[in-house]
Amino acid sequence: ISSLLFTGFRRLGTVAVYGTRMASFSVRKGLTQTARAPHHSLIIVGQNKHVKDISFEALSAKLDGHIDAEGWRAALDRLPASGSLPIYLNQTKLISVPDSASRHNAPANPHFVTKEVRGAGVISKETTSLSIVIVTEYAHALANVAAVARCFPLYTRKTTTQTLKEINVEVVFTDKQVSGEDMAALESVATSIRTTARLIDTPANELTTDAFVDEALAVAKQLGGIQTTVIKGDELAARGFGGIYHVGKAGPTPPAFVVLSHQPEGATSTYAMVGKGIVYDTGGMQIKGKTGMPSMKMDMGGAAALLTSFSTLVSSGFKQNLHVCLCIAENNISPAANKPDDIITLLSGKSVEINNTDAEGRLVLSDGVYYAKETLKADVIVDMATLTGAQAHMTGKYHAAVLTNCECLEEKIVRAGRFSGDLIHPMVFTPDLHFPDLNSSVADVKNSNLGKMMGPPSAIAGHFIGSNINFGEGLRWAHIDMACCALEGERALGYGVALVSAMFGEHTNAQVLSEAK
Repeated sequence: ISSLLFTGFRRLGTVAVYGTRMASFSVRKGLTQTARAPHHSLIIVGQNKHVKDISFEALSAKLDGHIDAEGWRAALDRLPASGSLPIYLNQTKLISVPDSASRHNAPANPHFVTKEVRGAGVISKETTSLSIVIVTEYAHALANVAAVARCFPLYTRKTTTQTLKEINVEVVFTDKQVSGEDMAALESVATSIRTTARLIDTPANELTTDAFVDEALAVAKQLGGIQTTVIKGDELAARGFGGIYHVGKAGPTPPAFVVLSHQPEGATSTYAMVGKGIVYDTGGMQIKGKTGMPSMKMDMGGAAALLTSFSTLVSSGFKQNLHVCLCIAENNISPAANKPDDIITLLSGKSVEINNTDAEGRLVLSDGVYYAKETLKADVIVDMATLTGAQAHMTGKYHAAVLTNCECLEEKIVRAGRFSGDLIHPMVFTPDLHFPDLNSSVADVKNSNLGKMMGPPSAIAGHFIGSNINFGEGLRWAHIDMACCALEGERALGYGVALVSAMFGEHTNAQVLSEAK
């Protein structure tokens, strides 16, 4: 990641992560009437208007005598328009989500949901079970389930024993019936978000390049019927993948390019997703400082999100050809590492003058998008990356940034962001104006132009990637920079899964994923 400012994939039942037994996590439709168990906590969350419509009778089993019908009505009378209200000590909490949102926010207000659920304070040292009731409109279900899923990270190396054994999410729809495919897709999204976060949270001494390749192959095996391609180490150089090879050649384990391919009968179009998978970014020879390097295990967040999104889309019955391309490397230092002034050749044949070894993501993605165009013959290419710290100045910490040659695709992605809760906002697509900032006197292009660029840095980084496919001419291409959306504090959020699921959900059997209803 350039100047950032600020272990197998499994379906989630009970998952053991490095010796600590994590709570199971399930998503189901409607309210269960199972009597409240000892040491059981409850959260009810939804927009204010919907929470106030829940009858006491529907919740009586869960409230288990701690409050009667009159007390429930009194609680609803005290419920704020925005905020939370404890009902019984610290074991039950009502969360009232605002009924409206600003025009660039998601209508479901999912960031508010995440903040309130995470801070609900209903889990004690004795709590063994947590029920979360989401009361939602059908159109807000994806955003709400995603918002709750990201509250419960999977990765931990803590040696203390966790008493919480199960988290049961029950989705109550206020406006329409849902299908089994819808509920399976929502649970898959929740699984994928938490798995993405696990991969990002895992340090690079565990999630090496080899381990990340194994994660990808495990996804293919789990799905079944997936064609896999793995190009690794010196073979990358021999086959012309100069971006991935030269970025990763100084790492302790070899760089790799992994492709998973889903090609169903009857497909009429081809989609390719290309992810930046830098398992650790030291900055290379132009090394990051002591405050800039911590958290750089997150620099594979784009590849992680696309890998798990691929799993969700395929398991939800994706009807078109779908490929996920993972550009995996560790940007480290050694006598073999890229140096400023080095010139390398990318898979596209373009020569690149390296003047910033910390602008490595655009190099690996350039190989990936060129492969997607020329080998996979993709009609639509979407690359995703924790690419630039400048993204924070362009769109902030809640919105990723998108650069695309296609206005219709741009509008679709922005709508998908508001629908899914993974917010995103456009960058300027002006290669004719800004790409000349990367002119080199000795090569086809520079990978950066430190301190001398007049254009927006995040957009210029995207233009560098696009230049390898003629800026998307003849196809639809989008570059998504989500550098500042990947983490909140020291924890990963699983950003990107809900967004991609909504972008491409119309091609699945799950209508709940599709913003184009």
